[in-house]
Amino acid sequence: MNNIKDQENINQKVILLRLDLNVPLKNGVITDQTRIDKILPVINFLIKKNCKVIIISHVGRPKGKVNKELSLKPICENLESKINQKIKLINEDIFKIKKDKLFENFDGQIIFLENIRFYEEEEKNDKNFSKQLASLADLYVNDAFSCSHRAHASISKITEFLPSFAGLQLETEINALKKVTSEIKRPITCIIGGSKISTKINLIKNLIPKFDNIIVVGGMANNILSYKGNSIGKSVKEENCEKEIENIFKTSNDHSCSIIYPKDVKIGKSMDDESQIKDLAEVSADDFILDIGPKTLKKIEDIIENSKTVLWNGPAGYFENPNFALGSYEIAKMIIKKNKDNSIYSVAGGGDTIAVLNQINAINDFNFVSTAGGAFLEYLEGKELPGIKVLN
Repeated sequence: MNNIKDQENINQKVILLRLDLNVPLKNGVITDQTRIDKILPVINFLIKKNCKVIIISHVGRPKGKVNKELSLKPICENLESKINQKIKLINEDIFKIKKDKLFENFDGQIIFLENIRFYEEEEKNDKNFSKQLASLADLYVNDAFSCSHRAHASISKITEFLPSFAGLQLETEINALKKVTSEIKRPITCIIGGSKISTKINLIKNLIPKFDNIIVVGGMANNILSYKGNSIGKSVKEENCEKEIENIFKTSNDHSCSIIYPKDVKIGKSMDDESQIKDLAEVSADDFILDIGPKTLKKIEDIIENSKTVLWNGPAGYFENPNFALGSYEIAKMIIKKNKDNSIYSVAGGGDTIAVLNQINAINDFNFVSTAGGAFLEYLEGKELPGIKVLN
């Protein structure tokens, strides 16, 4: 895969740069800037090379229609303050834009095209739309790993019309995930949480032959607890997963991979309740399981203590209520402690996991933190990502 940083003669070229700046917005205010901070290296690199940069990104799911609430304006303003350079946001119809007019009467180096998903052609991977985008620049750079599992026009089809390169962040993401999945230092442990087990079944199956321990926490652990005959009260649980869970345990036996799930839990009578520790046998019909208990944390600590590599995707509980955030915080702290003495290689990924790390200012205390959710999981599942395939 060719990286833009290794290219000579890009001085003063016009670069079409695909980024993922899909940050959470509340009333037009950015509530988490992690994704913007991650792309600063590629922006600064291209500025130093005197390139003109046309940035493409999306926010939310406008489904091919203009939605002012999903404008990139607040992101442009945020980035302007971070790089101390004027940025121009273009609202004009992309089909009407001409390359030689783009930077006319503008002495800055960076232009944003408005939310690319305002065009239905984007998600359809439309050829003519890709061709028009390509006509605006000399080179294309994909630095949006977290979108690279999508066969969309600005990720996939566009590479047919322009010399195309990987960005700095994209290569860093892939190298970190390769390190976890192929250049493994054993024992290797995966901590996997979140609410839906169905979305992560294939990931678990793919990791079992490669990993020594898979620790299942969060809402998805309820399916395993229920499968093992425990009461989970009114807790979140998916239907019709029993066959898949049986398959997971069988496969793990075949490959000597331990599947670990909660020994004790923290419950509440509602999502905004205080927390109460219970052993599994004590969970009653009106309880919600919302976090892992101290015995489970001790077990996880022992496993992390004896691991050389840790992959973490998904929180251990309903961390939005501080009463049920301790499990996630403690897991983070266990990994950080091992990181500080360089005895572990750690990768964390996914939006909720990042939210947990941001709450305790620990985003820089892991070897690598991926802002990707779906692409992160699909890469680990062993799938070929459309956006990466076209760059190879």
